Amino acid sequence: MRLLAILFAFMLPLAAMAAEKLTGEQINQAFTGNTVSGRYTGGGFFTEYHDPDGRALGNNGWQENRDACWITKGDSVCYYYGPPEERTTHCFTVELTERLYILRNVGDRRINAVATIELANPRNHTDGGKPWYCDGLISRGPQLPMSRRVAAR
Repeated sequence: MRLLAILFAFMLPLAAMAAEKLTGEQINQAFTGNTVSGRYTGGGFFTEYHDPDGRALGNNGWQENRDACWITKGDSVCYYYGPPEERTTHCFTVELTERLYILRNVGDRRINAVATIELANPRNHTDGGKPWYCDGLISRGPQLPMSRRVAAR
């Protein structure tokens, strides 16, 4: 872990210089059905499987995800953590260097995290068999009938 932290510290300035900003469609293609893992610029590691149904399974860096969902909006990716009454929302643009993904806060454009993508779900992130609440946030593509949306699993 320490070596990874040192690697990110050296690569962050270089990565920020030679990055291509991804479109929403490119973000969808890269994230859907894969695991995004990385380090926040303020410290802490995260790893989240981006289920095609919109759930973000894994750990957001501080705790195991619960009612965590993801969508693309325009040319950014947004994450929703928690039930509606406690929900926090975080949106990022995504830039790609040769191998690293740079997530910038939509509001202030500061780099929030640097990540890599692992194909599929190699860390076996799950919902632990508990109901997961994503309500109407799953909005990429045609709207499904309410009975088919992920409201509880």
